[in-house]
Amino acid sequence: QVQLVESGGGLVQAGGSLRLSCAASGRTFSSYPMGWFRQGPGKEREFVAAISRDGRTKYVDSVKGRFTISRDNAKNTVYLQMNSLKPEDAAVYYCAAPGSSYSGNYYSIPLEKYEYDYWGQGTQVTVSS
Repeated sequence: QVQLVESGGGLVQAGGSLRLSCAASGRTFSSYPMGWFRQGPGKEREFVAAISRDGRTKYVDSVKGRFTISRDNAKNTVYLQMNSLKPEDAAVYYCAAPGSSYSGNYYSIPLEKYEYDYWGQGTQVTVSS
């Protein structure tokens, strides 16, 4: 059973930084891409960033240049470094992973919610103005 556990959320002032971590277990971590999504109050869950098996990355336009996704396969962990945080970044952030039926190749980066089968419990990020 795949488990994803996020940590690192909290309260930060606008302009500040946080680093989210997602520890994965239950299968070979390095064999799958990983993603981060977020859901603000009253909003749909949206894509934030994702990383392929070989380390290629994709970001939603609103976080480009401020957020960085990375992975440490030795630690089975994916990170989201968030800098220059804005009040509109406030949300619950979720780590996600595709299921075993994922058919993408080594370089693929899934961007859609339906491409992910496993989700963490979420970690709250609050940004004060």
